[in-house]
Amino acid sequence: VSGNVLLRREQVRRADRPEAAREIARGFVLGKLVNSRAILQRAQRDHGGNPQLGQAVDAIAGIVRRARKAADLDTLRGLEGEAANRYFGTFNEMIVAQREHFAMSGRSRRPPLDPLNALLSFLYTLLTHDCVAALEGVGLDPQIGFLHALRPGRPALALDLMEEFRAMLADRVALSLVNLRQVAPEGFKTSESGAVTMDDDTRRTVLQSWQKKKQDVL
Repeated sequence: VSGNVLLRREQVRRADRPEAAREIARGFVLGKLVNSRAILQRAQRDHGGNPQLGQAVDAIAGIVRRARKAADLDTLRGLEGEAANRYFGTFNEMIVAQREHFAMSGRSRRPPLDPLNALLSFLYTLLTHDCVAALEGVGLDPQIGFLHALRPGRPALALDLMEEFRAMLADRVALSLVNLRQVAPEGFKTSESGAVTMDDDTRRTVLQSWQKKKQDVL
């Protein structure tokens, strides 16, 4: 709660103005879409022009054009969700090793229901914590966001910010860990409820890769 109260007051003011909030949210959404598309394009080049990846690349390019013209927050949120469905609908095409163990049938969060979802959820949690720390470091309130709805205890602005970095940081780490066989299916356990978790050794491996990835210049 220390720092620049004038900055935080302006943050609240913009969050309360629909047009200002929409434009800030548009930046987060466009950043996410462009970076997600770049990950798919890279995989398409590396894996011999996979047609499914190509279709997703084209579809997200179209969503980017629509997002630039979206008139309100609800439309932006809908376009972000549409792009996420296309992106994760082809995510398995970027897995070139251990696919029989790490392919996912869809994004599952609470709880994650397969090893890849468990890996992604853990990395997204790390990214969220880093975004909270970054926002607090410059004097912004992590809970007052523009794209994500405000809820008590929810770091909405951190969730907004992390959208741009999901693909370039977390998803690339997850794909590298699987494709380079740095994680193995034996490192994931399924509970009676169906939730999948990582063992301690796997978690340490993921943390080491995450810290190393953050040293890269994007």
